[in-house]
Amino acid sequence: MARVAVISDTHLPRGTRALPDECVRLLRGADLILHGGDFVTETFLHELRALGPPVEAVYGNMDEPGLKAALPREHVVEAGGARIGMVHIPGPRAGREARLAARFPDCEAVVYGHTHVPQVERFQHLWILNPGSPTERRGAPVHAMLVLTVRRGRVTPELVRLS
Repeated sequence: MARVAVISDTHLPRGTRALPDECVRLLRGADLILHGGDFVTETFLHELRALGPPVEAVYGNMDEPGLKAALPREHVVEAGGARIGMVHIPGPRAGREARLAARFPDCEAVVYGHTHVPQVERFQHLWILNPGSPTERRGAPVHAMLVLTVRRGRVTPELVRLS
């Protein structure tokens, strides 16, 4: 079994903003951390890696050039026997789930970011997952993240409300 902590759109550092304590606790306790892009700075990627678990990530549209050079635009990771696709920008709302299912046909889940709005939805063969943002709500009702339990290739997502 693998526990995967998923965050996106952290936009750090910005002023005194920081990850919520509960988010940090869940990240430290995970077997793997996934970040769906928009770290903004390489410094924050290094801080995230310092928490302990391995970090897999894609770059976002707001990320500085060094992150865009170091991270892929699209990525597939394996955890607990499941393949999880990752991309920051999922494209327009209309048809999003079908596009992601077509883009990641061999995955059990797809993690995306950019919208800051959490999504946990089953579509065809996979979970469509957006963790929202632990630091910048924008149009979302709460700050949030996801914790995935992956057992024998089966993904069970849990949305964690942080505010």
